[in-house]
Amino acid sequence: MTEPVDAIVIRPLKAADVDQLIAFSLRMAHVPAWPRETYEAILDAGFPRRIALVAEEKDQEEVAGVVVAVVVSPESELELIAVAPEWQRRGVARRLFGELRARLSSEGVTKVLLEVRESNQGAREFYRTLGFGETGRRVRYYADPVEDAVQMKFDMA
Repeated sequence: MTEPVDAIVIRPLKAADVDQLIAFSLRMAHVPAWPRETYEAILDAGFPRRIALVAEEKDQEEVAGVVVAVVVSPESELELIAVAPEWQRRGVARRLFGELRARLSSEGVTKVLLEVRESNQGAREFYRTLGFGETGRRVRYYADPVEDAVQMKFDMA
């Protein structure tokens, strides 16, 4: 059996992925249900610039995961990292973040910021294993349900 990490290819987001990502986000509670226009804006090379990568199984065209970060060097904000349920806990998110980190580093980014729902303990622990530390809270940041956001930071050094 091929190790999952070897079965996955990381590549830039392309327009043909948008429908899959919309369906992908509707399957998972902790993934924002962004409208098509948001994904199209991500593909636009305007400001703010974003790096968007998808993970897919080799020789397949099905999205297994996605990561999106806005870049305003020397900082970046991790806007989204999500993996399809059937690919979770197999190293896909770690691979996505590793590739994102390499691309951010080449652009002079020195720190990555993010917000995560206070109740999303799994994501918070995952970010800690990557090296993120908690830096603060945004009270009532999320809606539906209303919830605080935990702010976290990753130093690229």
